[in-house]
Amino acid sequence: MKNIYLVGFMGTGKTTVGKILAKRLNKEFLEMDEVIEQKSGKKITEIFKLHGEAHFRKLEKELLRNIANKENLVVSCGGGIVCDKENLAILKKTGIIFSLTASKERIYERTEKCKDRPLLNVSDPLKKIEELLALRTPCYKQAHYLIDTDKTGPEAVAEKIIGILNGKK
Repeated sequence: MKNIYLVGFMGTGKTTVGKILAKRLNKEFLEMDEVIEQKSGKKITEIFKLHGEAHFRKLEKELLRNIANKENLVVSCGGGIVCDKENLAILKKTGIIFSLTASKERIYERTEKCKDRPLLNVSDPLKKIEELLALRTPCYKQAHYLIDTDKTGPEAVAEKIIGILNGKK
C-alpha cells in the first residue's frame, strides 16, 4: 500500500495524528524531523543555526527520496516540504497526502511554548505564522485531502482519515 503523508504547518497535529494512525492501521510511523535529527546528530534548531534553512531543506529532500522507496508508512512531514515542486511530485507519486490545517491563532496557541521551532524563534511569532501561512497555504492545498484540525482532536482527525482511506468521505 502507498504511504500516508501528513503535511501542514507546525502545530496542526501531524505527529500526534500520525502516531494514532500508524497504530490503528498497523503501519510504521516516521517523523521526518526526528529522523533528520537522529541522522545528523543535531537538533533541527542547531541545523538551522549552524547551516541555515537551505541545508535543512536539502537533508529533508534526501530523506524523502529514501522514504519514497518504501511502502506502508505513515509519515509526518516537515511544514515546508510541499512547497518544493520536486518534493510534492514525489509525495503524490508514492502516497496519499493529507494536509492538516488550523487557524493562525490555534497554531500560535499550540506552538507558543515550544522553543524548538526555529522559524518561530522571532520577536513576533504570530506575525511570522501569518506570513508563512500566506506563503505555504497554496502548497498545502495541493494535497489530496485537506482536514481542519482547529476544533477537532487528534483521535477524530485520525478517524476521519481512516474513513477517507476506506472510501467514506
